[in-house]
Amino acid sequence: MASKAQTPEQPKTQGFVYTALILGWLIPGAGHLLTRHWIRALLLFVTITAMFSLGLAMQAKVYVPNTGDPLDILGFAGDLGAGTLYFFARIFSLGQSTVQLVTADYGTKFVVVAGLLNFVAAVDAHNLRIGRKV
Repeated sequence: MASKAQTPEQPKTQGFVYTALILGWLIPGAGHLLTRHWIRALLLFVTITAMFSLGLAMQAKVYVPNTGDPLDILGFAGDLGAGTLYFFARIFSLGQSTVQLVTADYGTKFVVVAGLLNFVAAVDAHNLRIGRKV
């Protein structure tokens, strides 16, 4: 006797399914707000913003896209993950162009990790939005 395999029903998402991904990248935690995960959204916003701000307070290097060094390109990709925070830092010339202090090196890592964490959070919000994760 053969049994039918049960497949989980896909939730019906209305609208553009990448909204949570894009909003989550631009504003930390906004993708989780869209999926109604309020506490997670607040924690992500506070954590990512605090890491980015502490990094800038430690005189972090904010990477620019026009260098040819592969490590600078990877640092730029990490910084860009912070979304609006990165654009805000670039517009107002926050951060340093070179690392001159030991604390600035730690601050640079804070800024890059804040961006990478925001990438992960945005993908998590997208997975919640499309129903891949509950």
